[in-house]
Amino acid sequence: MKSEPDRLCGLAAVSAAFRHRPQAVLRLFYLESRRAEAGGFCQQMARARKPYREVPAAELAKIAGTTHHGGIVAVAAPRVVPELTSLAQLPPLSQHAGGLLPVLDGIGNPHNLGAIARSAAFFGCRALLLSGDPRQAGLSDSAWRTSEGGLEALALFGAPHLVPVLKGLSPRYLTVAAVARGGVAPEALPRDRPIALVLGNEEQGVLPETEAACAARVTLPGSGAVESLNVSVAAAVLMHALVVSPSATGL
Repeated sequence: MKSEPDRLCGLAAVSAAFRHRPQAVLRLFYLESRRAEAGGFCQQMARARKPYREVPAAELAKIAGTTHHGGIVAVAAPRVVPELTSLAQLPPLSQHAGGLLPVLDGIGNPHNLGAIARSAAFFGCRALLLSGDPRQAGLSDSAWRTSEGGLEALALFGAPHLVPVLKGLSPRYLTVAAVARGGVAPEALPRDRPIALVLGNEEQGVLPETEAACAARVTLPGSGAVESLNVSVAAAVLMHALVVSPSATGL
């Protein structure tokens, strides 16, 4: 279990943390150039009697573990990702996204995890499901930074054993595996219920047993000049294509 604190870099990530889980923020550091933006956060930290400090660039880079810190860093208690054991745990279906649920199965690059979370939040998804595949990236500093606050906006759940979870989702969701070839175009999928979109490993794609547990497969049509898109790019395109209108789902 992760015990190291979350290091949240950049104004978007820090703002999202203060918006969604302010009680988890333990310490705040910022550059002089971010003094104006940090002011409100400093007031919250002062009321909670938690430390905050303006620091020079070299010190902030050391705290952040990277020079790509955006001038402000919050250190927060590590976020716990509970196991999904019941559909009742999932948040109410989004009127905007039609309840689209991204499912990540073996996404190994934390930058891809963060980028997918950012797109999911942008398109109105409420939750993100992470499989127990040992290749699956977790909530690292890189993932937080790349998500630009997206991870904070989503309810996060783990699925140590994904196949039975997908079967459990099937009464409520159409389970769809994103595959490089052999699937239908997004517009051909039925829109009578929300979709759980399964995205597989960057190199190997969706595992055969995971694909077999899905009710449908979807493939983005392309020119053929290259075989496929980066998984985070494909995820964003698919999310845009699969955002279902409330009238289509009956929500």
